Amino acid sequence: MKADKNQVKRRLNIIRGQVDGVLKMVEEDAYCIDVSNQLLAIASSLKSVNQLILSAHLEHCVKHAQGEELEQKLNEVQKLLERL
Repeated sequence: MKADKNQVKRRLNIIRGQVDGVLKMVEEDAYCIDVSNQLLAIASSLKSVNQLILSAHLEHCVKHAQGEELEQKLNEVQKLLERL
């Protein structure tokens, strides 16, 4: 992985804390809209981390690939984008 591992790990640890907070909210029967808002915040955070990783992949792995390797990497990115 070419993305800044420390930054990715820091963000994922923050997300882990958010998930723990949502679990606590569920256990305490928090208001559904409040839980949903927190889940949307987590989804947004995950999207942000994914964009960081994908940007690094494009900048390093795809940019420096050639020939069949480039075709393979572009195919992988296209399949991934179809899932978004």
